[in-house]
Amino acid sequence: MVNSLEQTLEFFVVITAELVLLFIGISFLVGLMLEYVPPEKIRRLMGGDGWFGNIVGAAFGSITPFCSCSTIPLTMGFLEAKAPFGATMSFLLASPLLNPVILGMVLAFMGWEVALVYGLTTFILAVVVGRLWAKLGLAKEVKKVRITGGHSGEEDGRPKYKRAASFAWENFLHMLPYLLIGVLIGALIYGVVPDDLIVDFAGPGNPLSVPVAALIGIPLYVRAETIIPIGMALIDKGMGMGTVVALLIGGAGASIPEVSMLAGIFKRKLVVAFVLTIIAVAMVTGYLVDLLV
Repeated sequence: MVNSLEQTLEFFVVITAELVLLFIGISFLVGLMLEYVPPEKIRRLMGGDGWFGNIVGAAFGSITPFCSCSTIPLTMGFLEAKAPFGATMSFLLASPLLNPVILGMVLAFMGWEVALVYGLTTFILAVVVGRLWAKLGLAKEVKKVRITGGHSGEEDGRPKYKRAASFAWENFLHMLPYLLIGVLIGALIYGVVPDDLIVDFAGPGNPLSVPVAALIGIPLYVRAETIIPIGMALIDKGMGMGTVVALLIGGAGASIPEVSMLAGIFKRKLVVAFVLTIIAVAMVTGYLVDLLV
């Protein structure tokens, strides 16, 4: 079934409004954090440049109830505070995949075995990949974006909450074009791609269903809270549990709006590395679920 023009426009408006509110709200909270928490303390909390820093980054990501696009303001805040690059990337990878809402829904709908494999695999890969990116020198692939507002070590006479609001607004203005482009592409795919096509390519009997589901999940931009109930219906029709997990990770971890916004702060090589990593995490986790559960 192809969605109507009205449904497509509704998708665009609703998702845009949701992301705008989320981005500004989270940016404001990050701005307050940068005002009240010195950058040196943030760097200490992220644990330095060793493996412990990556574990802390991934652990922090796993307790933050944010979708993929909501992690961008926090990522920008960590980079502004000069937190270690590898630890920040572990947070970026873990946050949309391991938040309490997603883990709770996986546990409730798919069982503890799937939740355990899903949680451990995505956490370990977030830690390892963040460390690997740092070792490969990908920190130089972060754009020289000047983030205004936040804790700069200098007082300008304004209340802290006003500086935090300025931080949120300036970041939002910088990211707005990328956000709109991403949502527009997602809305067009939502309106044009038939639902049956997804089931045909990632349905039962297809040995490539896991990688296909991982690839399909990225342009779908269906929130994890929506993918999981849909996935249960597909499982009832014969779709493998690992295929649904791959679809979940692809959609929750690297939606088009998120990738579009990441292009505002990352150079092309790091954006490509991010997308390929999410696809790889989706495939590895999906196959492990099928193998072990």
